[in-house]
Amino acid sequence: MWNKELEVAKEAAVRAGIEIKRIYEENPDIEVDRKADNSPLTIADKASNAIIVEALREAFPGHSILSEEEKDDRKRLENDLCFVVDPLDGTKEFIKRNGQFTVNIALAHRHKSVMGVIYVPVTGELYYASEGDGAFLKKEDGSVERLHVSDVTDKSRLRVVMSSSHGCKEMDDLIEKHHLTNIVSIGSSLKGCLVASGQAEVYYRHNPTMEWDTAAMQCIVEEAGGKFRQMDDSEMTYNREDSLNAKGFYIVNSPVNELR
Repeated sequence: MWNKELEVAKEAAVRAGIEIKRIYEENPDIEVDRKADNSPLTIADKASNAIIVEALREAFPGHSILSEEEKDDRKRLENDLCFVVDPLDGTKEFIKRNGQFTVNIALAHRHKSVMGVIYVPVTGELYYASEGDGAFLKKEDGSVERLHVSDVTDKSRLRVVMSSSHGCKEMDDLIEKHHLTNIVSIGSSLKGCLVASGQAEVYYRHNPTMEWDTAAMQCIVEEAGGKFRQMDDSEMTYNREDSLNAKGFYIVNSPVNELR
């Protein structure tokens, strides 16, 4: 149903990612600006945003766009269709030069994420999904594989992903309570991709995020068979008046692995 949106988003994400990688490789000491909320901003964020927004607006003039790097147009709230974009998810990781950053493009239809694209500039990996059609990974060599969450439910074998830049006491307490030992810290939406591709089972995020941090990841995880919910077990919605994901969220490969 969302084939055209998916193809345009995939192409835009790759083009933006290639430009991000060029900037990353050519500017080892990149200049960092600060936004009003003190979060970092680089020329890579701006360049990626320009490529993506131009492509989406040209192909879908009737769709709204909510992007981290665009002035918010509240007219989007009247539109059933809204692209949700993070041109460079993991700017802190980009600045640290650890390669753990992504390009995220999602489509929200009536407040639900129905399409998601995540491109990893450093590896050339492209994760994508659309509602009812499954989730996939296209590798740099052009091969494509369908994604499925793992079937691990044994607590002693659970692999947990957590943020490398945003730790919190709640997560530390869960790890201790459930005696979890297989912990991987990694940046950006790569955490959700690891669960979707069966390389991890659990990702809990207690700290607030924004719509553009989760929209693409959610569709990919759910189409791979995973569960994505806010911390109070309600559904995450998109194209909201307040774009802050204030409740946090969790991703698990199976309801059996929900940690309380």
